[in-house]
Amino acid sequence: MGKNTKTKEYIWAILAVIVLTAFDQFTKLLALRQLKGNEPFVLWEGVFELHYLENRGAAFGILQNQQFFFVCITIIMAVVIVTCFWRTPSDKKFLPMKITLVFLLAGAIGNFIDRMIRGFVVDFFYFSLIDFPIFNVADIYVTVSFAVLAVLILFVYKEEDLAVYTSKKKK
Repeated sequence: MGKNTKTKEYIWAILAVIVLTAFDQFTKLLALRQLKGNEPFVLWEGVFELHYLENRGAAFGILQNQQFFFVCITIIMAVVIVTCFWRTPSDKKFLPMKITLVFLLAGAIGNFIDRMIRGFVVDFFYFSLIDFPIFNVADIYVTVSFAVLAVLILFVYKEEDLAVYTSKKKK
């Protein structure tokens, strides 16, 4: 791949992260304006509703009020994700991996912004049917990305394909 192709790939990735993060922040702003202080907005009775929650912890509310920990973990994860993106070959075969890494980074940044600006993460999607913890768009990015990443690593890419992440030389 030429340098021009790599540059375009990085620009595409940066723009995608910005757009995805902006969408996450937009939905959280809507939740703050429309849901905070109000009763949940029921979309499907007994199944799904928009329910405002200020989450000061991680997934499922664990590690409440550990902002310093979350900042450190997010910065470390962002560096790991960007490094993996940089090491991922530009072959068409690796496009799913690159897209997955973009969504993962956008999700991490989306919740990071909340923690830095508000001191909590705005959550608002609630599946009342199964009493699933309340979540947001960034959480969807992260959760789906991890699931896709697991499938890619376990079932799509061969060991030789994944060697680009452990070898010293970039492919």
